[in-house]
Amino acid sequence: MSMKYKQALQHKSDFLTYLDVERNVSINTYKSYQYDLDQFFDFWHSFEKNKKITLPLPQALQKFFMDLYGKRFQKSSIARKIACFKSFEKYLHTCNIAIDLNLTTPKIEKKLPTYLTVDEINYLLDTLSDQELGSTRPIRDKTILETLYATGIRCSELCNIALTDINFDQQTIMITGKGNKQRIVIFGHKAKERLLEYIQTERAQDNKKKNNHLFLSTHGTTIQERSVQKILKLFSQKLPSKKQITPHKIRHSFATHLLNAGMNLRALQELLGHSSLATTEKYTHIATKDLKELYVKYNPLKITKTD
Repeated sequence: MSMKYKQALQHKSDFLTYLDVERNVSINTYKSYQYDLDQFFDFWHSFEKNKKITLPLPQALQKFFMDLYGKRFQKSSIARKIACFKSFEKYLHTCNIAIDLNLTTPKIEKKLPTYLTVDEINYLLDTLSDQELGSTRPIRDKTILETLYATGIRCSELCNIALTDINFDQQTIMITGKGNKQRIVIFGHKAKERLLEYIQTERAQDNKKKNNHLFLSTHGTTIQERSVQKILKLFSQKLPSKKQITPHKIRHSFATHLLNAGMNLRALQELLGHSSLATTEKYTHIATKDLKELYVKYNPLKITKTD
């Protein structure tokens, strides 16, 4: 089928609604796909206007990706855009539109994830003083770092934590992850102490708008992912190695340290919320009690009080 610009534009709008309502994709996935689609349709419209020709969808996509390769876009970025249009193609098939976009994903050299050492984590959380950190909200910022490392959650998940999601008696947090899937993560005694200190001090000071979210900006609004990234950048500047710190690198550190200590891979995947991994799908769901016992056993930081 030969699909022209205006017809494809309508299907684009329907596809985004489908992603949001039926697929219930994460907000980050939705925004990424929306950006990729907007970028392509802007290119398609400009190309036809400048060249004074009409291109069907498959040929327009070929021109679009040739342009990206010519501009030396990273293969990882191109691969993400191709994934978007492969999903769009599948959606069109569900609408009984037989179309072949003829997309091939470029081969990407897989890089091993980088992570912080246990000593580096301990330095940032315990050795580095609040004054040395140089932040206007040092208690909040250290609590953010501690929570990310203690739980292995994603940055978006951290920002969405509400006070009502936290069970301090059980030392658990109900996390709403990708696709609004919920899971329980566990935090230790050190993280509990930091959370309570933050809630009773800086958060109480900033909570002018009666916000129920855990982490707040200085204006009392829910903290945003970009703000968390800036906070971690400040930590990286204080690290002797000057190693770059990102939310995902903290997540890698959490996973690597637990695996190196001998934690069961299946239990770790439950904690990380990797429901899409084949190894997770093959096994039954692990009870929270069992997860907590494994977490307490293998976490390199002291997460329970010792006598």
